[in-house]
Amino acid sequence: MKTMPRLLACVLLATSVLAAEPFRFPRSTPEAEGVSSADILKFLDEAEPRVDGLNSFMLVRHGKVVAEGWWAPYAADEPHMMYSLSKSFTSTAIGLAVAEGRLSIDDHVLKFFPDLAPEKPSENLRNMRVRDLLTMNSGQHAEDVATLSLNSPGDLVKQFLALPVAHKPGTHFVYNSPASYVLSAIVQKLTGQTVRDYLRPRIFEPLGIDLPEWDQSAQGINLGASGLHIKTEDIARFGQLYLQKGQWNGRQLLPADWIAQATARQVSNGSDPLGNWDQGYGFQFWRCPHGFYRGDGAFGQFCIVMDQYDAVLAITSGTRDMAAVMNSAWTYLLPAFHDGALPADAAADAKLQDRLAHLMVPPQRGNATSPAAAAVTGRVYKFPENDRRIESLSLDSVDASGATKFTAHIAGTEQHFTAAPGSWHKGGAIPTPTGPEPIAASGAWTSDYEYTLKLCGYRSTFTRTFRLRFADQQLLIDSEVNVGFGGTAVPTLTGTAE
Repeated sequence: MKTMPRLLACVLLATSVLAAEPFRFPRSTPEAEGVSSADILKFLDEAEPRVDGLNSFMLVRHGKVVAEGWWAPYAADEPHMMYSLSKSFTSTAIGLAVAEGRLSIDDHVLKFFPDLAPEKPSENLRNMRVRDLLTMNSGQHAEDVATLSLNSPGDLVKQFLALPVAHKPGTHFVYNSPASYVLSAIVQKLTGQTVRDYLRPRIFEPLGIDLPEWDQSAQGINLGASGLHIKTEDIARFGQLYLQKGQWNGRQLLPADWIAQATARQVSNGSDPLGNWDQGYGFQFWRCPHGFYRGDGAFGQFCIVMDQYDAVLAITSGTRDMAAVMNSAWTYLLPAFHDGALPADAAADAKLQDRLAHLMVPPQRGNATSPAAAAVTGRVYKFPENDRRIESLSLDSVDASGATKFTAHIAGTEQHFTAAPGSWHKGGAIPTPTGPEPIAASGAWTSDYEYTLKLCGYRSTFTRTFRLRFADQQLLIDSEVNVGFGGTAVPTLTGTAE
């Protein structure tokens, strides 16, 4: 008897949301919203040298954007990989499914996947609940969780349920991306939709978020733990929804009591009073120093909600030091907030706007040409089979400004791109396991026989640096990536001129 009202509620929700006009943040000056332009500038001055790899940031106060900037070639209209910030969206989908009566967070996980359970499930596995997945308290050991890759071709839910559950669920915190994947699989099992499609009428469309890409497993399930691609302003909108306790344009999109639970300290995860990862964990949200909370992702993707200041901070980056990003915000942005509007400061605001308009990922510096340039231009260098799947590379032409055109054959595709000293040129792509990654290039001669080439994947966190060393008939390539889950340096690759 309860099925029809629930379905009717879902239909009415979807219909009302689809009829709404997409939201757009209004813009304001920092001082008008009680924020010091000079302090925002101080944040930029201090954070840039300390944090190698900022890609974008947006600061929202009282529901208005007061500062925003993208380090070129990153741009406002380009989506960015969210990594584990995706988890907070998956948690939101669970909250909506709970509100619609589809499940309870106290439901046992095996209830949803009886056909995928081990033949003789352990008592701990039988006792594992949805709540335990949300809080990273599934009872598994970190070393066991680490054996399960989200890129596995096998059934990830079945593999997850086969892992040993050494501890009573709810008693042992271990950061657990496979658990987030299982949450995504539960939503899909209950609704017949991926998390992305389930969130589309309920969250994405009313917030004005274009339907995003979300990477899937081999079973067609959104990864849940990672894989979401959205824009910087989309992060800010999501944070603003949480700041407003689920209210949006006069409607309650997400229950306020769910937001209170999801962002509260549900479990302990450390004891350092100043640690950014020791303040407790909610339902796929981290607690922060100063009483804030956040969603975050690898290499510095942040959605920080600061209730006390009625503010949201959205950041994307490709850094090896995520703590430095947050510490810079705590040190230099928190003093920027004031209770009331500040006197207009046209000079400081103009200086800030000029700074924000000229942000740039450091391009390659060096010479426009070299004594070797004429000899190597037009040559095609072939490479033996290698794990980077680079088949050939040629330096096709160079003009007086140093703009150098390249052709590369990578993984069976032909890519053309242009690089020049001190600037970025968009064009071409690098094939990756999840599809082609658009790039911008910058490059210069850094010695007589060495050309240094940077390729920035401006929809991801990655900037790859290649040192092209020309020697007789050979081209030796040493390369390094700015961030990675493993090593960042790659062994030398040697090609031979045709």
